Amino acid sequence: MEEPFADVMTLRTIKGRTHNAPNVAQYTAQLHQVSNIVHKDSSQRASVLQHVSLNVRRLRHAADMSQTALAEKSGVSRRMLVAIEAGEKNVSLTTLDRVAEALDVAFSDLIQAPDARDPSRINEVAWAGAMPGSKAVLLSKATATREVEQWEWCLQPGEVYPSQPDADGWSEQIYVFEGCLTLMLGEQRQQIATGEFFMFASNQPHSYRNDGDVATRFVRNVVI
Repeated sequence: MEEPFADVMTLRTIKGRTHNAPNVAQYTAQLHQVSNIVHKDSSQRASVLQHVSLNVRRLRHAADMSQTALAEKSGVSRRMLVAIEAGEKNVSLTTLDRVAEALDVAFSDLIQAPDARDPSRINEVAWAGAMPGSKAVLLSKATATREVEQWEWCLQPGEVYPSQPDADGWSEQIYVFEGCLTLMLGEQRQQIATGEFFMFASNQPHSYRNDGDVATRFVRNVVI
């Protein structure tokens, strides 16, 4: 029987697939109250649950698995899986991780829009709380062979940071939370405003520039 959402593990143990970190050591499990993927009163609820519904059904068929087989492999009850595939059941992040692991896919594959043109760009609300404005948005994903570095940057007006090309296979993810960042990829100019994000292969000449009048602050993930 599917356990209630009030007592499930908040730190998840996935075979090197969660958040694109290969060979991740197992996390220490802690019991806390866990919310569903989208709160029942959230306006994003119908959209993301529809994505989950379509993706679980599609990926299960692709794996040639019955609902019963998936239930046995994931530890999620068949009744819960039926409701998820029908788009009728809210679901916890922990439950989705179980289903993703059983299907041998990433968590992001379950919540991404099925018709997404760029598989690395997710931009989906993965959790919304009971209080208005509380939410978690999965912006993007990238496959890392070694590690992911997370940086917080601040460029004052007129500041420029030039970077040499990285090794093949490296990429960067940028999220601007204050100001506007100008990213130069060779001769191509890309502006990233507050609240926007951008991903690119970093095996090319690139530089960061603040052409504005106020400081630009951004998070930079280097995927190695």
